[in-house]
Amino acid sequence: MTESVRVLLRNASLPDGRHGTLGVDANGRIVELITNTDDVEAAARGGATIVEINGRLVLPALAEPHAHLDKALTADVAPNPTGDLRGAIDAWILAESSGMFDHTSMVERVRRSLEMLLLSGVTFVRSHINVGGAIGIAYLLAAQEAASRFRHLMDIEFVALIHMPMSGPGSEVNLAALDAAIDAGVDIIGGCPHLEPDAQACIDAVFERAERHGRAIDLHVDETLDPTVLTLELLAERAQRSSIGVTASHCVSLSMIDSASRARVINAVARAGMSIVALPQTNLFLQGRDHPIATPRGLTPALPLIAEGVNVAAGADNVQDPFNLVGRSDPLETASLMVMAGHVLPDSAFSMVSSAVRSMASRPSAGTNRGDIADLIAVPVGSIREAIAQAPVDRLVIRGGQVVAERTTTQHIGTR
Repeated sequence: MTESVRVLLRNASLPDGRHGTLGVDANGRIVELITNTDDVEAAARGGATIVEINGRLVLPALAEPHAHLDKALTADVAPNPTGDLRGAIDAWILAESSGMFDHTSMVERVRRSLEMLLLSGVTFVRSHINVGGAIGIAYLLAAQEAASRFRHLMDIEFVALIHMPMSGPGSEVNLAALDAAIDAGVDIIGGCPHLEPDAQACIDAVFERAERHGRAIDLHVDETLDPTVLTLELLAERAQRSSIGVTASHCVSLSMIDSASRARVINAVARAGMSIVALPQTNLFLQGRDHPIATPRGLTPALPLIAEGVNVAAGADNVQDPFNLVGRSDPLETASLMVMAGHVLPDSAFSMVSSAVRSMASRPSAGTNRGDIADLIAVPVGSIREAIAQAPVDRLVIRGGQVVAERTTTQHIGTR
């Protein structure tokens, strides 16, 4: 099949121990792993472009299922004096009301955030953007402007994270902003039903517009350790009656209920075909502050969800903003936290920041198998476990067989 090869990713190591040259066709898909040197040379003579992998481990490109690009990198301009959720909210409101987030500065921050993600090896991003209230769709327009510079480098989706309320008195301005966001081309409809005065009405409003306009849904759900807050079950019941894609992010309280109730809710989620997004960075930072003894981890129970066949992805959520003061925009950091705090084994943790994200978004599979999209990352390690453990700075990022980013370092150890 070498006659169809247009790019040669030469001297690649694969996670299963195989070595060779990955052939990529004109559509950016993997054709085959070529192990015969003569075949590689024949493809090169036929005009195929050679990309030197130099023995590095080639893995599916990373993906970020849940960012907040409009908030990212604001920890210094909107300092959180207490470090907790209330402090984060107060810091954001103060900075916003002071005019800290003008169009130009937001475009620049979103651009910097996307650069950080791309250099980490991310070729797919889904970001929630605040919509509604006094800001309307201003943040969305800024994010779209910044993202337009990256469309040939990575795939980007935006979720309209609608201000509260979405039903009843005071909802009119927010629902109008949602309609404006849909007109502006927003990809997905979001919100926070567990914080609404009427969670069911919020869910119904989201589904009505999503089904009418052919949009997917991604909601912040049950971001609390309160076991009496279980909006996820309401969402799963409604999702079972719909054919659109539904994602629930956070789902923290699911880890706090009894095993029988948890099994019932997880079964409903599985029957609905929903995806769940775990968000270890921000949930570990913000949750559990009211539990000084035997502090809970504040994560959704990934392993029971996976065992029931639910697609579980993992994301960074907030990065260097009032809601999470740290973060590197690196899904390998997220995977590491899922290993340590979520008890997920490395191979599964890597899938949560790669293939599970693409499944959540109904995107084609990326990887090294025949027919996969050649969205890849090449790193100087020997295994997936080592990639997560070391998170090497050196990374070669490939989209559709073409190099779109490269990050390298120089190291030196002095001698006496």
